[in-house]
Parts: sequence; structure tokens; C-alpha cells
Amino acid sequence: MDRTCRIQRTFRQKKSAPSGNKGIQLKKYIDKTLGEGDLREAVRLPIGEDLNEWLAVNTVDFFNNVNMMYSTLMEVCTPAACPTMSAGPKYEYRWADGVKVKRPIAVSAPKYVEYLMDWIEAQLDDADIFPQHFGAPFPPNFRDVVKTILKRLFRVYAHIYHSHFQMIMNLEEVKHLNTCFKHFTLFIMEFQLIDKEELAPLNELIEPIMLGR
Repeated sequence: MDRTCRIQRTFRQKKSAPSGNKGIQLKKYIDKTLGEGDLREAVRLPIGEDLNEWLAVNTVDFFNNVNMMYSTLMEVCTPAACPTMSAGPKYEYRWADGVKVKRPIAVSAPKYVEYLMDWIEAQLDDADIFPQHFGAPFPPNFRDVVKTILKRLFRVYAHIYHSHFQMIMNLEEVKHLNTCFKHFTLFIMEFQLIDKEELAPLNELIEPIMLGR
């Protein structure tokens, strides 16, 4: 596969907020609070809002953020440069979706991200999982779906920080990466969406965030 095809395959167009008008309203609220620089306030469930709606809108937002960030690294994150999806020497991630790939398989970092973005898009586009109309019911396992999506998006952050931070510096994207990751971290901690052991590869970044440094 040539470079152009790989970029088209891995990079995804920005997803819109789910759940119709309500989703758009919540997205505007997120943008407003983020614009004010209050990340801790930005992650809190707005008074009177449905938790599942809030999880859904933010999950789409995080998908878009990681998608855009990774797209700037595809020239350096290649199968040759990153033959495994890892976060330093201690952590390697294998791919499985439980349907097409039932047993975890070792793949390169770009292939992992490609599989991941395909899988997340399928979840976001499934109206039975992410309702597109306000008032439509969320599935009983919706929180578990969100947890799996965010756990896997965290792995992309971990790979970026461990394997491509120098390129992020070269591109002058450090501030943007850190802000996106801080927002992501505060959100998953607010709603306890990723198990502590999964966060180990970036503990040195996460602890100061939680201490408000």
C-alpha cells in the first residue's frame, strides 16, 4: 500500500456530535468551557443532563482529537519504524475486536491504529450504540463500549508520547498534545472509565494532572 492510500485509510474525517440537537448543544458547552481554559469544569456532567449523552458527545470529541493528532505523525509512524504497537519497552498492545479478530494479534503501530479507527467508526456510526436522535435509548452496555473505546484511544496517546514525542516537538504541537491529553485524563478520572493498571505507561504525566500541577 503506498503512502497516499495509507493516509486515506488511517486518517478519518471529523465525526459530528451524536444525538441530534442535544448532542450539538452539549458539544457547544464543551467548546465553551474548554475555551475558558477550565478543563476540570469542562469534564463535569452539566446539571440536569443525561450521563450517557455526555459520555457519547465526549467520546466523539476524543476520537476526533486523537485522529487529528495521529494524522500528523503518519510519515514517521510506519511499519518499519514502529513494528509493534507499544508504549515503551514494557508495554505492547495487540489487536482484537472480538468479532473479526477474536484472538489478540501482534501488528505494527500504524496497522493497530488503522484497525482501531475502523472499529471505533463502526461503533459511532451504529445508531443502536450511539443514538442519533435525542430521546432514543442507549444500549445497556453503553458504558462498557465507551470504556473500551477510551482505553484503546489511551494506547494511541501512550504510543505517541513514548515513540514520537520528538516529532511532536519538531511540529510545535506539544502544547496542543498536552492540553488534549489533560482533558482526556480528567474526563476518564471523573467518570472512572479506564482501570488504573491500563494507565501505567503514562503515570508520570497523569499524576501531576490529578494533583493540579
